Amino acid sequence: METFWVGVGFVLFFALLAYFGVHTKLLGAIDARGHQIASELAEAKRLREEAEALLASFERKRAEAETEAAAIVAQARSEAERMAKETELKMADFVKRRTAQAEQKIAQAEQQAAADVRAAAADAAVRASEAILRKETAGAAGDKLVRDGLAGLKGRLN
Repeated sequence: METFWVGVGFVLFFALLAYFGVHTKLLGAIDARGHQIASELAEAKRLREEAEALLASFERKRAEAETEAAAIVAQARSEAERMAKETELKMADFVKRRTAQAEQKIAQAEQQAAADVRAAAADAAVRASEAILRKETAGAAGDKLVRDGLAGLKGRLN
């Protein structure tokens, strides 16, 4: 008999719950919670898509930055090579000009030395000629003749 009254109490309890509409409130709460979870899932999906788009954007920017950095490095490398070649050409030109100047100075020194040797040889020849002619021609007329001839000879040799 006790189970009968427990069964009757159980049925009355559920009937009372149904009378007050607890089942509709529970279903409404469950539906509201379901809608809330669905909206949270939709928000999470939207945030994930946004994060993926942001990640893709950053990856594109990184790739662009790497490409730009590679281009800058390549440009710097080519600029350095160009400057090295230019410097090498300038140094070669500088060495060439200095060598030409040195050769020119050497040639001038050789010409000057040859001119000095010719002048010294001419002076020696004039002195020797003067000494020989003085010995062979004696007197004032001979001295004048020797001086005039030597002055003319000196003028021609220089």
